[in-house]
Amino acid sequence: MIASLADLDDTEVAIAAARAGADVVRSLYGRQLTRIDKGAGDFATAADVEAERAILGVIRGARPGDAVLGEEGGRQGVAGAAREWLVDPLCGTLNYAVGNMLVAVNVALREGPAAVADPFSGEVFFTDGESAWVRHDGSDTRLSPTRATQLVDVNLDPPFPGAPGFRAVDVLSDAAFVERFRPRVVSTTLALAWVAAGKRAAYITDGGDLSGSVHFAAGIALCRAAGCVVTGIDGAPTGPEGRGLVVAADADTHGLLMSIVGRRSD
Repeated sequence: MIASLADLDDTEVAIAAARAGADVVRSLYGRQLTRIDKGAGDFATAADVEAERAILGVIRGARPGDAVLGEEGGRQGVAGAAREWLVDPLCGTLNYAVGNMLVAVNVALREGPAAVADPFSGEVFFTDGESAWVRHDGSDTRLSPTRATQLVDVNLDPPFPGAPGFRAVDVLSDAAFVERFRPRVVSTTLALAWVAAGKRAAYITDGGDLSGSVHFAAGIALCRAAGCVVTGIDGAPTGPEGRGLVVAADADTHGLLMSIVGRRSD
């Protein structure tokens, strides 16, 4: 029997933290919540803040010497710590605020284990850095990406840093895309978890380096561990010089999407 949080390995810490945040998100769903304006049309809710507090409680209890970078609270913890956790307590705040359940809770140890919790399905997608799994109803099932659905999530949210050369939204009008795929729009890390789980064939978004983002780090880690193809929109590896994401269940799907993205970028 586990006596304390300190007895958990890093993977189980990520899972426990994500679940703690998901419990808060689920418990506050449907309530009239205070909004905290972040500017440019973005905002947080009391659920974001409370979920992050719950996540931090788990991480501090298990790994008091680690630093945390949180979406709401910024960088906290031991200055100069060798390890850092990336936390997005409610990925999909816009959905959540209008009563849409397509949201996720993200917890990732930089260059290590990660977990993405769906507060409403009860699923927790997780990786130890080598393999990827989903935990549901006490059972763990290995994630198995597949292109079979032919569903591709495309992030349509502004700003469009690649414009006018590239906008992810323009991919939807490409004849090759329309012939082969069907678009879906989730715009949260849930979309990346679904690619890893075989519920989506791919995901596309513009942006800068997303590998160290609290919004994307956990989803990227899941997809890599599950065996997905993960690159920037230019086909280069993600990282400090990276730009956006094209994540696909297999190399053929990735190659076709890259050819479409390339045409839209010309």
